[in-house]
Amino acid sequence: MFARLFFLGVLFAATLSANEYAMMYPVSLKKDEQVTFLVKYATYKREFTLRWTLFVNEGLVLFHTYNKSVFQNILYLNGTNQSFKVFLKPKGADRYEVPYFLVKFKKFDLKKNRAKFEIFLSDKRSQMQVERKKKTIQK
Repeated sequence: MFARLFFLGVLFAATLSANEYAMMYPVSLKKDEQVTFLVKYATYKREFTLRWTLFVNEGLVLFHTYNKSVFQNILYLNGTNQSFKVFLKPKGADRYEVPYFLVKFKKFDLKKNRAKFEIFLSDKRSQMQVERKKKTIQK
């Protein structure tokens, strides 16, 4: 009995220390509505933006930019291709500890035509300062 309790305690402690995400930002966007995060580290300032344009066949087409580079992804709710990573600084000497955003598609509300996401910040060395800016509508 004691061995089981000890094992469960060790497993619980390991789970707590394994949390690699410093922050989680819930995001809810309508079509072509955009969310922007200002990312600062060292002397650099970068913007990460995210917006979606189409929800068809259970797939959400979205665009994101980081450091003036534009990317397109298609995310699904079924677990396959439900998320993607955006590395926030060059790998360099920190190649195994590079901070990143993990963008996860959580829900699509057909009645409100609104997509919900969770954006996680992984920053094990606390190198990044992240600030969420106001949402804007693209024209």
